[in-house]
Amino acid sequence: MYENEPAFFETSPKPGVVGKPLDRVDGRDKVMGRAKYSAEYPLPGLTYGVLKTSDIAKGRIQRIDTSAAQKEPGVLAIYTHENLPKLAKTPNDPDGKKAIGAPMGFLPMTSDVVHYAGQPVALVVADTFERATHAARLVQVTYAAEQPIAAYTDPKAQLFNPEKIQDGKADGYTRRGDARAAMASAPVKMTAVYTHAINHHNPMEPGATTAIWEGPDRLTVYESTQGVTRTQKALSTMLGLPQDQVRVITKYLGGGFGCKGSCWPHTVLTVQAAKALGRPVKLVLTRQQQFTSMGHREDQTQTLSAGATQDGKLLALIHEKTATTSPWDNYTESNSKIINMLYECPTFESHYELGRANVMTSTFTRAPGEAPGSFAIECLMDDLAYKLGIDPIEIRLRNYAEKDPSTGQAWSSKGLRECYARGAELFGWSKRNPKAGQTRDGRTLVGWGMATASYPVHNSQGTARVRLYADGHAVVQSGATDLGTGTYTVMTQVAADSLGLPPEKIRFELGDTKLPTAPNSGGSVAAGTVSSSVYMAAQDVWERLTKMAIKDPKSPLFKAKPEEVVMEKGRLQLKKNASKGEDFKALMKRAGMDDIEGSGQGKYGAGYEAGQSTAAAGDAHKDEAAKHSMHSFGAHFCEVHVDPDLGTVRVKRWVSVHAAGRILNAKTARSQIIGGSIFGIGAALMEATARDPHYARYTNADLAEYHIPVNADIPEMTVEFIDEHDPFINAMGVKGIGEISMVGVSAAVANAVFHATGKRVRDLPITPDKILGTKAV
Repeated sequence: MYENEPAFFETSPKPGVVGKPLDRVDGRDKVMGRAKYSAEYPLPGLTYGVLKTSDIAKGRIQRIDTSAAQKEPGVLAIYTHENLPKLAKTPNDPDGKKAIGAPMGFLPMTSDVVHYAGQPVALVVADTFERATHAARLVQVTYAAEQPIAAYTDPKAQLFNPEKIQDGKADGYTRRGDARAAMASAPVKMTAVYTHAINHHNPMEPGATTAIWEGPDRLTVYESTQGVTRTQKALSTMLGLPQDQVRVITKYLGGGFGCKGSCWPHTVLTVQAAKALGRPVKLVLTRQQQFTSMGHREDQTQTLSAGATQDGKLLALIHEKTATTSPWDNYTESNSKIINMLYECPTFESHYELGRANVMTSTFTRAPGEAPGSFAIECLMDDLAYKLGIDPIEIRLRNYAEKDPSTGQAWSSKGLRECYARGAELFGWSKRNPKAGQTRDGRTLVGWGMATASYPVHNSQGTARVRLYADGHAVVQSGATDLGTGTYTVMTQVAADSLGLPPEKIRFELGDTKLPTAPNSGGSVAAGTVSSSVYMAAQDVWERLTKMAIKDPKSPLFKAKPEEVVMEKGRLQLKKNASKGEDFKALMKRAGMDDIEGSGQGKYGAGYEAGQSTAAAGDAHKDEAAKHSMHSFGAHFCEVHVDPDLGTVRVKRWVSVHAAGRILNAKTARSQIIGGSIFGIGAALMEATARDPHYARYTNADLAEYHIPVNADIPEMTVEFIDEHDPFINAMGVKGIGEISMVGVSAAVANAVFHATGKRVRDLPITPDKILGTKAV
């Protein structure tokens, strides 16, 4: 954008294919089997690795007998802590964890110590997967076992108060005003305890690594990761190699939900084995190993207290959380953030306690912190509404925050009121019986519930490269990842509109560290950051072409001022005289150019364009953006049917309405919201990993017993978006929707169950035994 031009929404891509329900550009490759995932590269000389994991959760390895396994046909090598090549740095080192990045924290097979059940103790490599699997079963390990601690609830677990949580990125204690004094004097007081089972991500594609070395110091890894750059940095640090000598490729990903957001031990072990063997090695986690190799959402308890006036206005909120963490880290979800910002409340206090146990570390799980935190605050708001005889939507409106209570900042944009209104209209909320346990469909109890959703716009940045060819096509590149949610497609749309070309003339490339760097696809940052990078790179191309045109005596734009020239459908023309201009192809042909390249950086809090005549203008906008709190908002509405004799719950209707900035593709965005809502319904009604309290081993580590929703569990879902322009977040006005889609979902279900039965279940998942075992309020 040039000096004196209007705000970026008037100069970012004009209405075209952005926002339209364009079919997935990678869809045909997927259904035809041409899309290659990380375990599907048939490299010459490929070998197969299989992990042998520990049977105990705590102790030491006394002996590993590999003799029987070594004799099996096709076995090429067996690696243990005794013969695995050493690394330059590991997360076990005093300064290694920070250098490598959370949440790995601990690398197995570096000593004889066992910290958790399922910890890798040996890696067998053979010429076929079947032979490697058979040989791994023959490896005999003798342990000196110790009694493990299974959870923070274990009497032997030592609870500690972390000053910082999430690897030092969030405060373990927050205080705003004097919440305890406000609570003591509040006319209405409420306190409730909310518990959450362990949840595992369980994407369809398990963790998978294929590693190949080219000589002693150049590595290529095909990896199932949500961020090729983050994995590249971690591996280069541990291997002691320059970053450009480690290449990470992820062209397609079969889901992640957070578990593929970091570099994990199995990846490092595969890389080490490939180097030691001198041949490429592929390792794919089994479904059982997926439960102990890539983190999980931790088991946790929240206690939330609220003080309010008789008309339902909040005066104080006090939040306490206790959770299980691993022997080596202090990671836990920052649940209190959403409780601190969602509603207007003059005082707030939060406090965390963690208990170390013999478990694999927990990690980011879709909407980390906001999902469990919203369950507590949204159930409590409903309870307050029932206590005071106020409609659940009305009590939320009475506490509507016009500014972010946690910071005092103005919102960059907030369409939550509109979400409430439109959601209520679509759902028919006005017909709701205000009394719980009074609505039936035959013998089945019927309940309606709702909850608010919010997720922050995280600060991130990335880069993109655009190469525009004189024949009218373009190649656009960014080292982003497509989790399966549509990144290939939406970036094609952004590039098409930014370059004035039809989508079929765009080829978008991603998933390779040889491409311009991009952030992880996680935390709802990818869509906004990468789309803005693509747009900025396109503007760089047009700026270069504009400079060429105004210096070219044969151009109709000769001697025009740069700020007078605009691009319209691939044509450079004067703003005030559209007839005066020319197609970029004619300009490039006259200059003898086959192609022209541009690059751009997109980041949050920077809603200004490449090509501004003064850097100060961009800096001023960035400074203004920093004064605002940036969040997406939404509302979920749910109808459940509950069998009063069996306690079974069926979700029968679902409505979600969200305000999340510019929507890049109506079809893929709707799918994102549906997917996140299903994720949340699973957490609400069925998902729970059981850890044996004596042996600290998971007892249902498979998809037969770890229950997740199937088609029969989910009704047709209604999803809409509020048209929301945000002038501060980034050049495309995109907030991201990957996380907000499941924030508040469990609460909406729980609130509907309460409305149906009069029973408040605060222990997730809400299974039939809990409904039958809970008394009506």
